[in-house]
Amino acid sequence: MNQAISFIDLATQRDRIRDRIEARFSRIMDQGSFIMGPDVMELEAQLSDFGGMAHTISCASGTDALLMPLMAWNIGPGDAVFVPSFTFAATAEVVGLAGAAPVFVEVLPDTFNLDPAHLRRTIEETLAKGDLTPRAIIAVDLFGQIADYPAIRAVADEFGLKLISDAAQGFGSTLDGRMAGAWADVVATSFYPAKPLGCYGDGGAIQTDDVGLADVLRSIRVHGSGSDKYDNVRLGLTGRLDTFQAAVLIEKLALFPEEIEARMRIAARYSEMLDGIVAPQTIAPNIVSTWAQYTVRVPGGRRDAFMSSLKEAGVPSVIYYGKPLHRQTAYRHWPVGGNGLPVTDQLCTEVVSLPMHAYLDEATQDRIVEAARAALV
Repeated sequence: MNQAISFIDLATQRDRIRDRIEARFSRIMDQGSFIMGPDVMELEAQLSDFGGMAHTISCASGTDALLMPLMAWNIGPGDAVFVPSFTFAATAEVVGLAGAAPVFVEVLPDTFNLDPAHLRRTIEETLAKGDLTPRAIIAVDLFGQIADYPAIRAVADEFGLKLISDAAQGFGSTLDGRMAGAWADVVATSFYPAKPLGCYGDGGAIQTDDVGLADVLRSIRVHGSGSDKYDNVRLGLTGRLDTFQAAVLIEKLALFPEEIEARMRIAARYSEMLDGIVAPQTIAPNIVSTWAQYTVRVPGGRRDAFMSSLKEAGVPSVIYYGKPLHRQTAYRHWPVGGNGLPVTDQLCTEVVSLPMHAYLDEATQDRIVEAARAALV
């Protein structure tokens, strides 16, 4: 009988670094430095080196990492923040939590990332209506692929907007050898366990080259603290990363570059073997993706049957995302650019993600591809 296939394999990586993580845990237990201990400072320094940005502010989650810059820039009621609808809820959720309005923008049909041309038109529409003040853009590095930041940065500069990279899925992805921080004011990432770089709980980080912004973010992270934690100079959060999670991330970061290479190799093999069967997310030759998900399009209303056939063959699959944000109850009262988002709506009826992780061996991948072929005969 064939062994069960994992959608994401965290166990193999865990076994590689278990001894090193447990040694760090033991030291933390002895020190008693459970919150903002030395491992947190060590991690922040290493992340700055890896991401090429001057300041890294670790935090409690990827959601906090997106919300805190909005708070630091005093974005709130009457302001508009432009976001894709084809993404996880946190991208738009933080805008609403800040009191501002998320304005939903179209994505491209091949890369699934923010459409710069539609973004410009949506900003122009918002200015023409006059009821909201454009303040920022949150671009998402969906499924691990860096967004078209040169084009998005040009739009941001044209209208004087801040630019946040939501790199929760794509931290480490590059365009022409450069990470998102080469263009974005802020890079925000999540360390949720299933992310390409994940911890063993919740965690996140914010990166910026702006020293003033970094200082405000560190204050927000601890309830808006000033000279000490009992001198509150602004509204803030309980946004700290605990030391245990930092310890995990330090050891995982050491493996991360080789794991990105493995994901790229596995994705290339998928694309070659599935050519002509399904349409995968398009990756340009000058892009390195972290391949948080390997997502394909199954058109013609065949997705449900495709997934059922995979399940019968012992192959797991997941839909990211089956319902766009602009059609969800919590978000459907906020503005949508243009005459709707037809590409987004179409993607939500077709996309399905196959098993993907850095330890997916060729024999298992062959089983997955064979099941995919059989499902669409």
